[in-house]
Amino acid sequence: MEGQFFRKAQKPRWLRGISKKVFKTRRRVVIVIGGAILLSYILFNNRGVIARIRLEHERQVMIEKVAAAEQETKRLQAYLKALEGDKKTIEKVAREKYGMARPGETVYKVKKD
Repeated sequence: MEGQFFRKAQKPRWLRGISKKVFKTRRRVVIVIGGAILLSYILFNNRGVIARIRLEHERQVMIEKVAAAEQETKRLQAYLKALEGDKKTIEKVAREKYGMARPGETVYKVKKD
């Protein structure tokens, strides 16, 4: 009567078949464990696949930052060139940035909320 009420937990049939084939001999067990260790080493070491993907992503981000910095440099060089040779540009900067005005002009400032 003791064994009538409870059944022992059984593995699914497909899992039993696979585990019997793989773990049939010690040699296969060693090969499977060695393969798992080798695979984890290839994926997760300092020169592994995951580190490579992370480094490629960082490289792409750095390339984008360099391109943005080059565009900013070109824009600032064009602005500098305009300031060196064009009196209208100099006057515009003096009026906007420093609040200067010509003699006889009245400057009205609008407060921003």
